[in-house]
Amino acid sequence: MDEVKYKPIGVIHSPFKEPKGTPIQPAGAKGISGTVEVFPEYAEGLKDIDGFSHIILICHFHLSRGWSLMVKPFMDNQLHGLFATRAPARPNPIGISIVRFVKVEGNILHIQDIDIINGTPLLDIKPYVPEFDMRDVEKIGWLEKNLHKLSKSKDDERFVK
Repeated sequence: MDEVKYKPIGVIHSPFKEPKGTPIQPAGAKGISGTVEVFPEYAEGLKDIDGFSHIILICHFHLSRGWSLMVKPFMDNQLHGLFATRAPARPNPIGISIVRFVKVEGNILHIQDIDIINGTPLLDIKPYVPEFDMRDVEKIGWLEKNLHKLSKSKDDERFVK
């Protein structure tokens, strides 16, 4: 298969200047504000986004270096298969975050519940629609016994080399 390449459509701005201390999921970043700067050539694509309360940000983990198929994720001390985690060090370091959309001003989106490092390249934006995106889930694997750690879990730089 040929190599796949993406070009950023913008950049994410947040109070987090480095991985260490950054919340590990939007649910652990309640109330933290940031902005999404969409490059001017893509600004027209923001039409009607103000009709949504939440958006999905797809980004490139630009600080992630290397990866392993077995990892110790942030909320557990046991090794797990990479694809059974949301660890940022991946063969294709792509991240997703569902954030609260506050308002749009020109090409700037104001958001809350941000768990992304300042300067992260933005690859895409999609509206969050519960009827499309929510599922009834029967099991959540190893995370079931660790979810109580989410609000206190922060990035400790274990995936940055």
